[in-house]
Amino acid sequence: MDTPVDSMNAWSYRKEKMKALIQYHDFDIVGTQEGFLHQLRDLCDMPGYTYFGAGRDDGLSAGEHSAIVYKKDKFQILESGNFWLSETPDKPGKGWDATCCNRICSWTKFKEVDTQLEFYFFNVHFDHRGVVARQESGKLMKQKIKEISQKTSVICTGDFNSTPDTEQIKTLSSTLKDAYMASKMPPYGPVGTFNTRFSNPITPNRIDYIFVCSDFEVLKYAVLTDNDNQWYPSDHLPVVADLVLKETNYNH
Repeated sequence: MDTPVDSMNAWSYRKEKMKALIQYHDFDIVGTQEGFLHQLRDLCDMPGYTYFGAGRDDGLSAGEHSAIVYKKDKFQILESGNFWLSETPDKPGKGWDATCCNRICSWTKFKEVDTQLEFYFFNVHFDHRGVVARQESGKLMKQKIKEISQKTSVICTGDFNSTPDTEQIKTLSSTLKDAYMASKMPPYGPVGTFNTRFSNPITPNRIDYIFVCSDFEVLKYAVLTDNDNQWYPSDHLPVVADLVLKETNYNH
């Protein structure tokens, strides 16, 4: 997010730290939330990265994106699209009891260049106010993932504004594995994924997730606390998983 209200935490002061974090950890694919077009362009100043996504207000460039930043030499996009978390997912609009904003999910079908393996990547941001909106968004995501991916492997990332005990997370967990739970190595870092406006304390609640289908092995999972003297690049902590895709088809 980029807003003057954040003062010294505004994007102009954070963007180089964000780029440095991504490059140091050498992330292959990053699901982003709340990014405006100029922020995504800033991230794609990093050598070797580009993005797919659309503005939630018009399906083009207006408003915040739930964009997918990825290494363009490592992955090729075969298909892509967007849908909105509402009763009319094919066009911009608010859903159910959401009162603040449109909410969008962007997705890609990737082919990994070296292995030729294919998988879908969904990235989303659930509403932060509407209880019904979050519940219905969980059902919609499950439906759309099945409809779009068919029997191809799936990763789904996002800020779900939901703790693990909620209906919507249970809905998604009925089809996909929560990387936190599936990790072969014990999860590293704090459980909570949100900090208090770019600083400590880190809240105890896990509201950001990586979900994967059964085709993926989750080698390790982490919530990173990289900071500069308790000054963080974002108000959410990076949630990271190392994944291996087996050469099998996803069975819903």
